[in-house]
Order: sequence, then structure tokens, then C-alpha cells
Amino acid sequence: MRKLFGTDGVRGVANLEPMTSETAMQLGRAAAHLFMRRAGRHQIVIGKDTRISGYMLESALTAGICSMGVDVLLVGPMPTPAIAFLTRSLRADAGVVISASHNPYQDNGIKFFSNDGFKLPDEMEARIEQLIVSDEISHLRPTADLIGKAYRLDDADGRYIEWAKRSLPKDLDFQGLKLVVDCANGAAYKVAPTVLRELGAKVDVIGNKPDGMNINAGCGAVHPEQLQEAVRHHKADIGIALDGDADRAIFVCEQ
Repeated sequence: MRKLFGTDGVRGVANLEPMTSETAMQLGRAAAHLFMRRAGRHQIVIGKDTRISGYMLESALTAGICSMGVDVLLVGPMPTPAIAFLTRSLRADAGVVISASHNPYQDNGIKFFSNDGFKLPDEMEARIEQLIVSDEISHLRPTADLIGKAYRLDDADGRYIEWAKRSLPKDLDFQGLKLVVDCANGAAYKVAPTVLRELGAKVDVIGNKPDGMNINAGCGAVHPEQLQEAVRHHKADIGIALDGDADRAIFVCEQ
């Protein structure tokens, strides 16, 4: 059996195996079959970072999932922790993140979460691979109204922002703090500054103009030099650098 999954999902150069639209569609079909554990309609959340290849892989995954009769909730660019949260809060059957984290924009990846918001155990990833390489589900072709639908969840940002704020103690706010945030031109370019501002901080933002090809490019947690310079320039108290999918951060002091 070929090995698709590594230590953090499936990764590679976008549009080369295993990060092709064909394999993404197969992953969508296999995952949809695996997560159909109850009666009624099923749904899977899909989020991504800001890479140009995210559109291709998102479309292919959606097609594969819908072809198995499972609905898709599309949330667009969102941090990886947000997809875990939304999968749980929306009571979805699973979640998918399309991202290669801190890697350059040419790469991409696909990672699955179970309905509890945690990464799949190795045995479930192995089962997805088995379903892809075998003919076990090739005959499963729902038709008519049994085909899945795709929906855009327009308030995904707001849901996650409110949850992030509620995760802090009620008596804690950031009034009087001056922060610089480097969003790495990645998934948190909208939500990270909003959360911090709504908590009372004065926030200057860099790395918040994604163009599909500048994620992690000389910025973010992998390259904190720009953040260090911005903290000194703005005389900020703290600097925060995120990576492309905002599941890691580096902090710098005022010096």
C-alpha cells in the first residue's frame, strides 16, 4: 500500500502527487465514507490557509465528499485551531484543513479532524488509504437528492473570534497594551488582529496582505526579523508572529 499520510496529514508540492486534485477527490470520497456513522445527513467542515493551490484542493475535496452524499461547510481561510473548534461546535462529522503550515506557498497539505476536533489516529488514516487503493467504495454513487451539497459558512470568523475571547478569564483584557502582530500573510490575517483589538489592545499589523504566493515569505514565525524591527519602530510592548496556519506563535519583547 502506498503511504499518503505523514506525521501531520498528507503533504507535498501542490499539483504533484500526492497533492493533486485527483488524489484530493479520492481522499474526500474515502473520508466521507469513513465518517458516515449515523443515520440522516452528514457534514464535513473544510477550511484552508491562503495558498493559491487551496482553491484547487478545496474544490476537489468538496467534489469527492459530495459525491458520497455528504454535505460540506466551507469556511475559507481560517486558523487550524479554528477548524477544530468549528468541527465540534457545528457538530460536524469531521473537519479538514488544507494547509502546509510554515512551508512555502508551493507546498500544500490535507489534514483531517474527527468530530471531537482532534487529529485522526493512525489507524483511521490507514483506513482512508486502504479505501483509496482498493475498489471497496468505487461502486458507491448516490444520485438525485442523495448527492451532497456545499454551503459557505459566512459567520465562521465571528464564531471563532467570540470563542477565542471567551477562552480568556472575564477580568482579563489588553487595555493599554501596544502590540505588533505578524500574520505571515496566512490564515489568521483577519481573525488575529480582530481578537486582540476587541480585547482592548492597540494593534499594528504586518503580514496581512495575502496574495496566494506570499504566505510565510520572509515573514511570520519562520522569519521573525521583520516583526522585531516593527516592534522597535512602533515602540510596542510585545510582538506576536504566527505561521501560515496560525497553530504556532513566536513572541518578542519590546527590545
